[in-house]
Amino acid sequence: MSNEILSDLKGENNKAFGELYKNYFGMVSRFIINNNGRTDDAEDIFQDTLLVLLEKLRQDNFVLTASLKTYVMAIAKNLWLKKLRTPHTKLECLELGDNDLLEDINQSIEEERTYWEKLQSYLTKITNHCKGLIHAMFFHEKTIEQIQQEYGYSTKHNAQNQKHKCMEQIRKAKEQDKDNA
Repeated sequence: MSNEILSDLKGENNKAFGELYKNYFGMVSRFIINNNGRTDDAEDIFQDTLLVLLEKLRQDNFVLTASLKTYVMAIAKNLWLKKLRTPHTKLECLELGDNDLLEDINQSIEEERTYWEKLQSYLTKITNHCKGLIHAMFFHEKTIEQIQQEYGYSTKHNAQNQKHKCMEQIRKAKEQDKDNA
C-alpha cells in the first residue's frame, strides 16, 4: 500500500494526500498533543511533514529505507521538536534546506533501520513456528483470537501462552546478542 501511495504522490495524485491523512494524521496528532501541542499545531506539522515528504520524493536519489509510517513519523517528530525548541517563533514555512532537520530525520531513519536489523537477527534465532506467530501478531496485527483460530489452539489462553513462549525465545536471543557483544 505505501508503494502505491508513494507512486501516486510522485504523480501528483491528490488522492494520495487523502490516504496519507487517513493513515497517519491520527498518529502524528496524538504525538503532538501528548507533547504540549494542540490540534492546530498537529495540522500545521502534518502539512509541513507532507511538504518534506513530497520534496524528498522529487529527489532522484531518494530511496525509502524505512516504512512510510516510520518515515512520516520521523519527519513529524523532528519538525515538532524543532518548533518546541523555538517557542516564540511561529513555524510559518518549512525550510527544506535545513541541514539540522535533515540530519535529524536521517538519524531517526538510521536508528529505525538498526532496530529492524536487530529484530530480524533475533527472528532468525527462534523456531519457525514462533517466527510465523510473531509475524502474524506484530507485523500483520492479528488478534489473539485470530491466532488461536489460525494456529488451531484450543483456547485463547493456550494462544497467549504460546505467544509468551515465543517472546521468551526473542528475549533469550537478545540476551545472547548482548553477551556476545
